[in-house]
Amino acid sequence: MKRREFMMIVSGAAVFAPPSGFAQETGRTYRLGVLAVGPRRQSAHDNFFDELRRHGFVEGKNLIVDGRGYEARAEQLPTLATGLAKAEVEAILCAGPAATRAGRDATRHIPIIAIVDDMVAAGFVPSLARPGGNITGISILAPELDGKRLDILIELAPNARRIAALADPNSTASPRLQALRDAAQARGVELLIQMVNVPERIVPAIDEAKRMGAMALNVLASPILHLWRGDIIERAATLRLPAIYQWVESAEEGGLVAYGPRIHQLYRQMARQLAKVLRGAKPGDLPVEQPTAFELVINLKTAKTIGHEIPAGLVLRADAVIE
Repeated sequence: MKRREFMMIVSGAAVFAPPSGFAQETGRTYRLGVLAVGPRRQSAHDNFFDELRRHGFVEGKNLIVDGRGYEARAEQLPTLATGLAKAEVEAILCAGPAATRAGRDATRHIPIIAIVDDMVAAGFVPSLARPGGNITGISILAPELDGKRLDILIELAPNARRIAALADPNSTASPRLQALRDAAQARGVELLIQMVNVPERIVPAIDEAKRMGAMALNVLASPILHLWRGDIIERAATLRLPAIYQWVESAEEGGLVAYGPRIHQLYRQMARQLAKVLRGAKPGDLPVEQPTAFELVINLKTAKTIGHEIPAGLVLRADAVIE
């Protein structure tokens, strides 16, 4: 066997081998709690559990998932988090700021792996490099990405003097919304912010924005808005409203434009963090991670359906174009 081939095999084996000093206990069963507004059966969570399986934690074998916190409304999260803390699960997976806040308030010793817009700004960790405490996970750079998507949307709809933003008060704080409003005003655009904290408000909020003269739509970071993205994509198409989304997958599912990371990859990152915690690592010693890849995806099929012409320069800059 050639040396190069041997090194490739060794390197490949290292990818799947548990890190030194973190081998899980043979015969032990681990319990994971979950706090999320969405159901268990969604692609991001499928990727999460697939990655866990690759690292030796298999649901139904040596991993038990306490799923009482799936499909939770914001007002239910504190009670559900308290229940998970009392059950003394080994770790809690939290999707979004509201879920993470509930988890933090319920326990200061059970490890929490969370995905949050801005871990530091939300007060969950003092720094990304040294989180301390019992929380680590993914900080998705949402404030910066919201502004970047606004710039793309203004380029996408250059004649729009009014643009709507769908925002979830459980995810997006007022100062962040004001910063976005100021950024739009500096570009000569009025930003109409529509607050949505329950799924039933999504379609009426889009309709209201359209009645107020919005000519484009920025869908801000939110577990609720992502989970019900199908309703947003459908309503925006019906109203012929150009819209930009948080996650790349949304454009692949029929949204007009998306800019950001892939949610599937971030959930795999969290699974790798959880695997380290279950093997004994302290969450406070694991740096909070951030997305490492960002994509601009444009769906020309949707553009044709709603009769919107995408500027050529934007198409040329896209990482992927769906035709």
